Amino acid sequence: MSMFCYQCQETAKNEGCTIRGVCGKTESTANLQDLLIHLLKGISIWGEKAEGTDAKAGRFIMESLFATITNANFDDARFVALIDEAQVIRDGLKAKAGGSDEGMHDSATWSGSGLETYLEKAKSVGVLATENEDVRSLRELVIYGLKGLAAYAEHAAILGAEDDALYAFAMEALAATTKELSVDELIAMVMKTGEFGVTAMAQLDKANTDTYGNPELTTVNLGVSDKPGILISGHDLKDMEMLMEQTQGTGVDVYTHSEMLPAHYYPAFKKYDNFVGNYGNAWWKQGAEFTSFNGPILMTTNCIVPVKDAYKDRIFTSNAVGYPGVKHIPTGPDGQKDFSEIIELAKTCPPPTEIETGTIVGGFAHNQVMALADKVVDAVKSGAIKRFVVMAGCDGRQKGRGYYTEVAEALPEGTVILTAGCAKYRYNKLDLGDIGGIPRVLDAGQCNDSYSLAVIAMKLQEVFGLDDINDLPISYDIAWYEQKAVIVLLALLFLGVKGIRLGPTLPGFLSANVAKVLVENFDIKPIGTVEDDIAAMMEGK
Repeated sequence: MSMFCYQCQETAKNEGCTIRGVCGKTESTANLQDLLIHLLKGISIWGEKAEGTDAKAGRFIMESLFATITNANFDDARFVALIDEAQVIRDGLKAKAGGSDEGMHDSATWSGSGLETYLEKAKSVGVLATENEDVRSLRELVIYGLKGLAAYAEHAAILGAEDDALYAFAMEALAATTKELSVDELIAMVMKTGEFGVTAMAQLDKANTDTYGNPELTTVNLGVSDKPGILISGHDLKDMEMLMEQTQGTGVDVYTHSEMLPAHYYPAFKKYDNFVGNYGNAWWKQGAEFTSFNGPILMTTNCIVPVKDAYKDRIFTSNAVGYPGVKHIPTGPDGQKDFSEIIELAKTCPPPTEIETGTIVGGFAHNQVMALADKVVDAVKSGAIKRFVVMAGCDGRQKGRGYYTEVAEALPEGTVILTAGCAKYRYNKLDLGDIGGIPRVLDAGQCNDSYSLAVIAMKLQEVFGLDDINDLPISYDIAWYEQKAVIVLLALLFLGVKGIRLGPTLPGFLSANVAKVLVENFDIKPIGTVEDDIAAMMEGK
């Protein structure tokens, strides 16, 4: 058995993981994910031929893509079940389309059953099955963008917001990766993926704000109470809502971790007096932080890392997340989840061990920033704010990511950092002060809230009467790790943003020729030294 995976920033040598994923993914898991993606292409081929969009198939594609995202699901049994279901859904669409297997792509016709059969088949359908390096690069760029898009579409669907156009596009894009398209046609599909990424993020933004209110300026506690607690991580706000409802009156407190921090910014969650604060930092520190938390942990989405024995008996997964030997909380037919087992376990655990104290401020999504628009515009016009630097994206383990902390510390006083995603943990606890009452770090929220940063830029472009979004005093210094960051990047490119710095490395899945196209067309550039990058950004370069 062999594997090849290069979908995340930490891929081995920035070339590809071939023995075991740096994330901890085994060969078998990687290969089962490859076969699942292959069958999603088959579903998409028949879905395009069948009349009308099949919402059930579309939702399955989104859920399955989400399960293959980095650090989401390590459970082979779950992937076997998804592969089983994929064949049933595909064959149903084939019957609906009245199709014949003759001349069809292998993904539309192959059938099998059982783990060993699946692992054997997976050897021939992975990333390297596409021999042309540039075509492979572009196909994978589309697929990784789709994985990020799927994560956001799935979050919205959980809140009742679905869009047949997103499902139809996912099928169009997946089917396109099975066709002999030219490089130019594939680049057009990459840009179309960015366009639908904007659609997906706008849909999720609306679903979140319609359900929980617009994020608002909020001070979040970093310390702990003397009661037992539950730690909730990931991105799923519906799970947060259900957990808060079910913990009322139980004597158990709830804390956020990593990408769940922005739940504090939504008005709907402020009514819960047992919603204590945020515990810890970005996803990659969870080994130590889940251990010291002492109580149960609920992982609602990626990013879960290989689970340590110290907390294996008190960590639970939901939604697309899975890990061997870890209890999974299923979603009932009514969309509800029963967290009583987690709550009862929490009552038997000691309170969290305090690892820090103090507070941090966030809640600067587009609605809150627009409420401060006059103040922001005046500060720009007066020269008090000289430049905005978008430092959104992901955090990760690599030492080179200290670059982002150093940039935040070294930026001149007249700069404001716009952030979203767990990249903020590199600098959101620094004391960087404010500019006329405007904090120098404006946190819009989760990685999907990078959409907010795009909305803010477009609104400022309108306010200042600029023809080109690139004429704004905004620089982009983005950190990426996984596929949700890929769709954010493609969305920004679709919106016309140029000159983005991307680090700590350029994606390993970009061939030299594809990287050259992105550099020439969009001025994408790797990060350099802190001093050189700050100097260039302050000059608008």
